[in-house]
Amino acid sequence: MNVFVGVPLFIIWCGVVAISDCRNRRISNSIVLAGLMAAFACALAHCGPFNISVPRAALGALVGLAALMPFFALGVMGAADVKIFAVLGAWCGMHALLGLWMAASLAAGIHALWLLVTTRTRLAALGRQGGATFELAGKAATPYAACLTAAATGWLGLQALAGGLR
Repeated sequence: MNVFVGVPLFIIWCGVVAISDCRNRRISNSIVLAGLMAAFACALAHCGPFNISVPRAALGALVGLAALMPFFALGVMGAADVKIFAVLGAWCGMHALLGLWMAASLAAGIHALWLLVTTRTRLAALGRQGGATFELAGKAATPYAACLTAAATGWLGLQALAGGLR
């Protein structure tokens, strides 16, 4: 497997997602579509960083989409976060999604606690607010898609350290 194509594509895509999410709290559909196309192209060419086949990429994308859709339906997660998780399912496979979700949620929770402390927000005030729980400079303050891509990039690093990349 030639990871010299898939690994840089994955890292660049994750970086673009994280930067867009942190700066704008918005991820365009073109970024989502580019990541999905790159994931399937790498699966087809057998050059993906996680050695995912095309059927496993499709299954991962569908499971990723279905797994976070209820959170979107409840209004506690943005559509871009759900779509990014689906694309990560295509890149990493279904088997990685639970771990990525747990790591990203832990990172987002730590970020939210940090915001509680730095903005001196009282816990009692959280339930009374309308809109985003935290806002900095007029933007919802926890960039969950950035947390997801950071977790995926970290998992890629762990795979490389363990010798799982060929």
